[in-house]
Amino acid sequence: MSKFAAIVLSAGVGSRMKSDIPKQYMDLVGKPVIYYSLKAFEDAGFSSIVLVCGKDDVEYCKKEVVEKHGLKKVTAIVPGGKERYHSVYEGLKAVAEADYVFIHDGARPMITQEVIERLQEAVVKEEAAVAGVPVKDTIKIVDDDAYVTDTPERQYVWQVQTPQCFAFPIIYDAYKSVIQDEEEGWTIPKITDDAMVLEYATDHEVKMVEADYRNIKITTPEDLLIAKVFLSM
Repeated sequence: MSKFAAIVLSAGVGSRMKSDIPKQYMDLVGKPVIYYSLKAFEDAGFSSIVLVCGKDDVEYCKKEVVEKHGLKKVTAIVPGGKERYHSVYEGLKAVAEADYVFIHDGARPMITQEVIERLQEAVVKEEAAVAGVPVKDTIKIVDDDAYVTDTPERQYVWQVQTPQCFAFPIIYDAYKSVIQDEEEGWTIPKITDDAMVLEYATDHEVKMVEADYRNIKITTPEDLLIAKVFLSM
């Protein structure tokens, strides 16, 4: 059987939450936000889970998240880097032997087993698959002065989420290529998700997989309230 690993990112500061507590450690129905993502991959039977956090939070995550809540599949807790893609690369280096790796933002606590299973099926077939949902609203492209320059057809526009999952060798080599180019002084585009790394370093196609509109990323205080409502349902 294929071995699946997960990298859960917990290195963000969360300045928009207007709190001294990073959003991923805030209380959500009695448990920290990050717990729900870790538990989802544990329940899905993943062989290993790597938690990437701030360098000062490693001991906190070990004692107050993993040990306190009885998470058994977290095989490594590693400090992240300067940017998100640096953190992912540190996580990839800590992954034990795995055929496929899921990369997930720990601030998305509403990931479900159904979505994980759909992504598992897709990544085995496609080698690169990304969770997302079709946009509900009309999207406008604007210039630097906020004047509309284009209106893309809505049927071709998706809102990207995580997890984003890949055959391990493909995504590891792509990240390694980005880091090497950066170290050699090449200009790296602003990377905001893992699929962009594959787009930058390879010509491999990425399959969009319809996920769930409830799979929100907690960014503002209102998002935390919404997540509480979803959990209560």
